[in-house]
Amino acid sequence: MKANAKKILEEAMQLEPGARAMIAETLLESLDFEEDFEISQAWREEIQRRCDQIDRGEVELIDSETVMAELRKKHA
Repeated sequence: MKANAKKILEEAMQLEPGARAMIAETLLESLDFEEDFEISQAWREEIQRRCDQIDRGEVELIDSETVMAELRKKHA
């Protein structure tokens, strides 16, 4: 990984989850995945609905470490 990209990634990882999600969404949208695989209209609408909920702050994003810890506790 180039030094500049590594620096950007390190700085982005320090942001709040909502900001990281917005950046990830923007980066993914910049890639043309349609050439690699087809996404149905229903999935496109669901993806857009979920992204809109995140953007409006209607859902709480939880980092994977917290989710995994809660699952381990629940199923221990």
